[in-house]
Amino acid sequence: MSKRKLLIDEVFKQGKRESGKDAKSGIAAYLWSYFDDHFSPSISDKTFIRYYDAFIRDNKEINIDSDTLNKLSQYLGYNDFSDFTRTFVKADDDANKTTVKISVDQDEESLTEKLTNIIVNITNEQNFKMPEFMKQNGFGIVELAFVAVLLTGSFVSGNYKKIGIEKTLGLFGGTEPAKEKKCMYWDKIKYRLIDCEDDRPNLEMKRVDPYRLKYFKKITRKDTLTVENAAGKTWYSKYNGVVEFFTLDGEDPDNGRELRSSTAHIIEKYAGIQDE
Repeated sequence: MSKRKLLIDEVFKQGKRESGKDAKSGIAAYLWSYFDDHFSPSISDKTFIRYYDAFIRDNKEINIDSDTLNKLSQYLGYNDFSDFTRTFVKADDDANKTTVKISVDQDEESLTEKLTNIIVNITNEQNFKMPEFMKQNGFGIVELAFVAVLLTGSFVSGNYKKIGIEKTLGLFGGTEPAKEKKCMYWDKIKYRLIDCEDDRPNLEMKRVDPYRLKYFKKITRKDTLTVENAAGKTWYSKYNGVVEFFTLDGEDPDNGRELRSSTAHIIEKYAGIQDE
């Protein structure tokens, strides 16, 4: 699988998880809304569908400019497309493990070809990424091998889940472990993690709800909603004549009003492309 096809596949998988939608058009609409909020210029839903049809449905290669490849990679949490191609790890769907393969240099020559065959099987863990400090500090082959040996030893001893920030920082010379954030607050679009001891005024926080932290969001692009992709699949709040749409049921964090399931009438009246 080419790196570009792998990137598009992972973008749609993450879009599906975050939006809760199964249809290609619904996921593309969500991705358009997200990219419009976080990147400039944005990427339209039609472009996302074109990428999906070419790479996933038809198994063809089409050109994608470098700026777009970088944005798609950043959506997945990488610095750019080059970072994605070097460090991405694909989960093994056939077994309860993940195989870690680290590629180096622009020729994508694997570490096994440069040094030795290092494969780390992580049982009961579905995803494993190279730690951020490794990516940011440009670890070379020897350093990567050293860290792999350390990690492998920890996995064998059954201590993988116990390796926290404190051990990592202590190993590499840090002094102060980061505090675990167990609260969240609403930033007008989605929930964000925060330290429960944060005492900033007018900051309303609540205990972390992992599901709502990840999936509950305000839909900022109402024009992307249609009866087909939103009726019965989104929720809305109407307050002072203003209608806002959300990705999950619950209450509107801005006013505390209970959300209602979006009907075809509500979608046609308050969402979609409105006539001027």
